[in-house]
Amino acid sequence: MISPTPEDEAALDATKAPLMEHLIELRKRLVWSVASFAVAFGISFGFAKYIYAFLTIPLAHALAGKADAHLIFTALGEVFFAYVKIGMFGGLCLAFPFVAAQLWMFIAPGLYKHERNAFLPFLLATPFCFIAGAAFAYYVLLPYAIHFFVGFETPGVMGGALGIQLQAKVSEYLDLVMKLLFAFGLTFQLPVLLSLLGKVGIITSRQLRDMRRFAIVGLFAVAAVVTPPDPVSMLALAVPLVGLYEISVLLVRWIERGRARDEAARLAKEAAEAAAGSENS
Repeated sequence: MISPTPEDEAALDATKAPLMEHLIELRKRLVWSVASFAVAFGISFGFAKYIYAFLTIPLAHALAGKADAHLIFTALGEVFFAYVKIGMFGGLCLAFPFVAAQLWMFIAPGLYKHERNAFLPFLLATPFCFIAGAAFAYYVLLPYAIHFFVGFETPGVMGGALGIQLQAKVSEYLDLVMKLLFAFGLTFQLPVLLSLLGKVGIITSRQLRDMRRFAIVGLFAVAAVVTPPDPVSMLALAVPLVGLYEISVLLVRWIERGRARDEAARLAKEAAEAAAGSENS
């Protein structure tokens, strides 16, 4: 852990304010966050039909050439509420950078300068990791998962036996896609979380290496819970998570080396200052 300098202490003391001012500032940030989400929701809801069409592309490819290649709905308000979900989903994604900025502007004055410099890169990396996870789910996992489930269709046979044909519902398909996008987006935050814990000194790269076997078992368990119940989907999430864990180990090790260099430079500077002081005396 890095100890604050007297300049950092003075800068933090200058930001101190009464409790009421903090509450007013918090209310301001909350109002702006809610307003940004409302605007983003309106935009996403306005384009909900096109967003849904984009989300159904993997299913359309899997059903290409089939006579009944379409989705169905069995309740009057099903499509409308599906578009509302899309509006909320898109609103969260679009408004997140602005909401994160409001959160940062509220907590940053209460942090030391070195804490702000340490935390800000992780805040900026969060949306990129989420987008990477969601893109992996959409472009890699979802097509394989859909082909796996569509493969259970059974044509009618002679003798009067009934066939089995997919009739996907609008709401159920949307729930599946949103679950996968959120699950992969959140789980791809693993390097950000572990690197942040390593930055503040809660964990070390050696601890991560020692717990590797238990971590791999835990990651496979998480993959089994958040993905559809088939081995392809589970492996499609578990394997990248294991890779992200190994990347996290390297990132924490890199952070530790940087901290060691900074500490060595600080000690060398203090020793030089002490030597210069003794010579002057």
